[in-house]
Amino acid sequence: MSEPEMTSKSSHRPGWIAWVAIYLVFAALVVRTLSISENRPVMPQYLWGELVFLLLFTAVFLAPRLPDWLMHLYLALQSVLVLWLQSLRPEFDFLVLLYLLLSIQAALVFKGRVRWLWVGIFVVLTAGSLMYYLGAARGLSLALTTMAGEIVVAAYVIVNRDIQAARARSQVLLGELNETHQRLEKYAGQVEDLAAMQERNRLARELHDSVSQLIFSITLTARSAQLMLDLKPERLKEQLERLQAMSADALSQLRSLINELRPPQNT
Repeated sequence: MSEPEMTSKSSHRPGWIAWVAIYLVFAALVVRTLSISENRPVMPQYLWGELVFLLLFTAVFLAPRLPDWLMHLYLALQSVLVLWLQSLRPEFDFLVLLYLLLSIQAALVFKGRVRWLWVGIFVVLTAGSLMYYLGAARGLSLALTTMAGEIVVAAYVIVNRDIQAARARSQVLLGELNETHQRLEKYAGQVEDLAAMQERNRLARELHDSVSQLIFSITLTARSAQLMLDLKPERLKEQLERLQAMSADALSQLRSLINELRPPQNT
């Protein structure tokens, strides 16, 4: 599985630090629920509701990525669950922390404007529910901290996820560049081998076309001089001079080919 595929499948899951922070927030909510004596008449409903919230919240992260429509339905049902818990005892304003957890989840599972739309919904639910149950002034004052936390934490989650996605894309690009570099090195080696082979073929052709022909001519001239020694001695000098000229020419061409075969000298 490639890295982009792994990133796309795990991007809706928080890191281990985020897991610790999320469950610490939830643990603080449970402790606060148990520590307030006024909650005792509805304590079973609180604890069961919070347990259901936690199980559903965790299941979304542990399950494979869900379709968007199912996530919309899930967040809507979770919001209704939180509103029901708030209605049990409206004075227990600590329950709005559950909207903070849902904001984190929305920021992780959605992209673009949709995630900010859900964060905005949870901000409105936080302020609206407390203002409805506790009055405008008191409810808003109690909701402001949680509302700010929902926006700030969601922004942090979004930025962190974008950084991870950019890092994954960079790794893929680096892998592609390395692969391209290896291919280029392989092609360069093949080009060098081809160039060396072409150079050997060129030298072989030159050796055949020039030097070998001269040597063949030298052989014929030497044979002709041998015959003239007996038949026409007066023309022997001409043949020997011709033989000397061809030998010098062949030697010059051999030296030229040898120089081409030598590696270049560093100056």
